[in-house]
Amino acid sequence: MALTKLRELDLSAAPSAGRHPHVSAASGLVRVHSFLYVVADDELHLGVFREGSAAPGHLVRLFDGVLPDAKAARKKHKPDFEALTLLPAYGDYPHGALLALGSGSTRHRKRGALIGLDAQGAVHGHPRAVDLSDFLAPLEDAFPALNIEGAVVSGGALHLFQRGNKRDARNAIIRCSLPPFLDALACGRIGPIIPSAIDHFDLGQIDGIPFCFTDAVVLPNGNMVFIAIAEDTDNTYDDGPCAGAAIGIVGNDGKLRCLNRLDRPYKVEGVDARVDGDVLNLLLVTDGDDAERAACLFAATMER
Repeated sequence: MALTKLRELDLSAAPSAGRHPHVSAASGLVRVHSFLYVVADDELHLGVFREGSAAPGHLVRLFDGVLPDAKAARKKHKPDFEALTLLPAYGDYPHGALLALGSGSTRHRKRGALIGLDAQGAVHGHPRAVDLSDFLAPLEDAFPALNIEGAVVSGGALHLFQRGNKRDARNAIIRCSLPPFLDALACGRIGPIIPSAIDHFDLGQIDGIPFCFTDAVVLPNGNMVFIAIAEDTDNTYDDGPCAGAAIGIVGNDGKLRCLNRLDRPYKVEGVDARVDGDVLNLLLVTDGDDAERAACLFAATMER
């Protein structure tokens, strides 16, 4: 399966002094009307781009502060935004909201950000920080190497995509009831919510490296498109070379429907999909694991 490069994710201004004016470690993608929203796992901001435009994007700050420039220190302290999802209209958010989630893999990575939207899909108001530590506690009981990489809302549930690795190759979709989650969001801190179901997936491997979830998006019929990569690492912290990548579909019944490998080992970490008859039009973003390199936006098509 081939991808077509559309653009690099360059910005009108750098995130902070000493950083380059681009998103480098894109890790989640949501399309709302003509807006493309991108989170990066090494930033405190949300990237905002326009579909079909080559104009530089801009940033919306999610958390206060400045991350260290040194790679090791930055990795230790970053919030590690790995998932971005669109929440339905509720409460103070009549036009819905974006929710950015940290991976939960370290104590610094158990925060989220709630971003309100207006009727046109633009950011509205100031983002709110959300403490996820209590919410993630029951998930850590099931997955000591917790690493949430994707999130989608479907069928009255929040589906969280747990990413495996070489040491623990368990990929899973964790389902939590959405109404209590939304109620707790209004308080800014979410207590423990016991999952209603956990479905495990074996996505295969290449050269001994398992394919593991990196993001997902829900379709109108409740099926979920996911992306996965085979990254040569045996833990939730260290990066490694990417040996392969794939795109697949999980049905709303929790069963794997298909898995298509990409023709090159792109490190794809964000995906969005729109239905056009029997075809899915996909957008994907990459993580280059290098602050010097801009992340890229790609397009692809596949059968539903």
